Amino acid sequence: MLKHTSGPILYYKFFLSRDVGSLVRALVVYVRPMVEYNSVIWSPSTVHDVELIERVKSRFTKKLPGFRTYCYDDKLSILCLLSLKLRRLQTLHIDLIMCYKTVFGNADVKFDDFFKNSSVVVTRGHAFKLFKQHSTNNIRQAFFSQRVINIWNASPETVAFSSLWSFKRTVELVNFTSFLKCF
Repeated sequence: MLKHTSGPILYYKFFLSRDVGSLVRALVVYVRPMVEYNSVIWSPSTVHDVELIERVKSRFTKKLPGFRTYCYDDKLSILCLLSLKLRRLQTLHIDLIMCYKTVFGNADVKFDDFFKNSSVVVTRGHAFKLFKQHSTNNIRQAFFSQRVINIWNASPETVAFSSLWSFKRTVELVNFTSFLKCF
């Protein structure tokens, strides 16, 4: 078991290889899952939280051999890694898929525990609009059942709700960048 030491942790000291490809693979396999664990339930909602999470990847890439002189965006581009902003955009799709499963009973959770149907008669968009309860607590606003409703309700008519497969296929084609806060 690795002990936490004070001062900067040199990630690549734990590996026998200094091969950049192997180290990046280690980041993707071992570090990223811990940083993005349970992102459907909790997603960073403040700039401070996003920067803290992004800093993990930044420190790691800074220590890679031969990458010290590059700026962070260039490092990500060269290493074929996505920034947290783009990873969160993928998470929006995962949020929508989880919402679909909950709304249509494909998940082992109760619809009533997370959502309420909207009582407004739908004139635009899809017929599965959800009611968003008012929340004054920032923590509550960042919770899955609150943050996904605006995106779900704003899904365009091109999104197919006929099956989970067609929903996944069509939701991936939608540009949801306007829903990414704090960037």
